[in-house]
Amino acid sequence: MNTRKLPGESDTAFFIRNVLMASAAGMTGEALTIPIDTAKVRLQLQTVKPGETPRYSGFFGTMTKVAAEEGPLALFGGLTPGLQRQFVFAGLRIGLYVPVRDVITGPLAPGQNPTLLQKIAAGMATGAIAISVANPTDVVKIRLQAQGRLPPDQRPYKGSMDCYSKIIADKGVKGLWIGVVPNIMRNSIINAAELASYDQIKQVATQKLGMNSAAISTHIFCAFGAGFCAVICGSPVDVLKTRIMNATPG
Repeated sequence: MNTRKLPGESDTAFFIRNVLMASAAGMTGEALTIPIDTAKVRLQLQTVKPGETPRYSGFFGTMTKVAAEEGPLALFGGLTPGLQRQFVFAGLRIGLYVPVRDVITGPLAPGQNPTLLQKIAAGMATGAIAISVANPTDVVKIRLQAQGRLPPDQRPYKGSMDCYSKIIADKGVKGLWIGVVPNIMRNSIINAAELASYDQIKQVATQKLGMNSAAISTHIFCAFGAGFCAVICGSPVDVLKTRIMNATPG
């Protein structure tokens, strides 16, 4: 996350640059982690009755079983809408963070830092805005990841565009925004936890620990800390969101 303008850079150019960099980074991360995400969705959707042996067990066990039963490419189910989601969601949530944070804080004296609460508020606001726009891509991604549990001849969707069109034909355009409320809750929490903690960790790392703010090692250190905080805070709502988006009528 870049919080500084380049010399002579306008506000508009700064915003566009941040959005494009965030979109590119988000899409790269999505492509690299989609197998993990597929395993996560399968585990979230799994329900087990008392005494019943679960089909999927553990993170690595789930990935192994999916690859063995459906082929390794099944782990990449939902990649296309996942990339669409990151292009919109990551670009907006990160690109808007600094402008929204600056609106919340107002003018700051030289050397003065935003408070943690101000960072959290900015993260929640940008997360809510971004996912409100990107919700359709999330719905399609989860539907495609979930249908892998079915035999090939029983899968309702042939691809992302077919999924979009069938949802619209069945429920109208509003069907693409199913689960938007828990999705806003989830992404507001995760975005606030991730961006605010990244901002806060970087502030501590550079001002207290003497780390170089421009060093790649500093960014990696802050990103790992921020990602951990985000997952811990957002996991319960993530389960709820996944169940709702894949729910059958009734």
